[in-house]
Amino acid sequence: MPQGSNFVDYVKVCCRSGRGGAGAVHLHRDRFTSKGGPDGGDGGRGGHIILKGNAQLWTLLHLKYRKHIIAEDGQPGGSALKHGANGKDEVLEVPLGTVARNAATNEILFEITEDNETRVITPGGRGGLGNWHFKSPTQQTPRFAQPGEPGREEWIILELKVLADVGLVGFPNAGKSTLLSVVTAAKPEIADYPFTTLVPNLGIVSYRDNKSFVMADIPGIIEGASEGKGLGHRFLRHIERNSVLLFMVPADTNRTIAAEYEILLNELAAFNPELKDKPRILAVTKSDLLDDELQQEMAAEIPRGIPHVFISSVSGKNIQQLKDLIWQVING
Repeated sequence: MPQGSNFVDYVKVCCRSGRGGAGAVHLHRDRFTSKGGPDGGDGGRGGHIILKGNAQLWTLLHLKYRKHIIAEDGQPGGSALKHGANGKDEVLEVPLGTVARNAATNEILFEITEDNETRVITPGGRGGLGNWHFKSPTQQTPRFAQPGEPGREEWIILELKVLADVGLVGFPNAGKSTLLSVVTAAKPEIADYPFTTLVPNLGIVSYRDNKSFVMADIPGIIEGASEGKGLGHRFLRHIERNSVLLFMVPADTNRTIAAEYEILLNELAAFNPELKDKPRILAVTKSDLLDDELQQEMAAEIPRGIPHVFISSVSGKNIQQLKDLIWQVING
């Protein structure tokens, strides 16, 4: 199984909620009553289709092959004011960070962000009222009732935006996967060619005093990613959910560190200008190749106002200082 084949961050499903049960038409009769009044009960509500947040899930894989989600119809009402049973709801568990949108209009309906949070995505039809609702002084024995409302059928898109404290931003081969493998227990695929990472990798970074934070290795972006080139929009959306962005620029870049950082920042801003407002940190990777004098020269080029650190995931250089810096920024 190739790496990431079990990571699914986009599914399109057809949701069909239940039809409401019909109200009953019935007149009360028993051995003492030959001409009783109306006592037809109401129909039950059709089943809803509901999304429920589950913090243990991290992918939409379990929904990939469920194209049609169908809830039960409500039951009709009965005599003696008996209410029909509601149709059984269909509950779809999804990872936190799942966004639901209407496929026809592309309108965002809501986002699931908390464990056990439930939201109705496609409501079931209301049950019809029984004939006892329609009695009046002028119409004492109504012989009609309401039918149930039909259910709804609509295509819904579910998209996952990875929730993490720190998102790693850099071109392919900037050393993101290597850093993640060093500071967390995650085992991303690592090789010396672009786009080794095809899915976001998540890892928990242990910090001092049993504290921890979540780091996500977002697949490398390239110039033009905001226009959909390379792996494009599919991965830029994951960066929206990270509270801190860790920009990673290798010391052996062909450009200056400042130039590469600006290109990355411009790609993010072109995709979503609000990303420029997120706290940023700059890590210069592969800096075990640098002597002190060269490192000082490169440090002088780094744009003012952005916290930075020179690191090497291979030699372990300044990894703890990077963790300290991230922790400070995450906690304001």
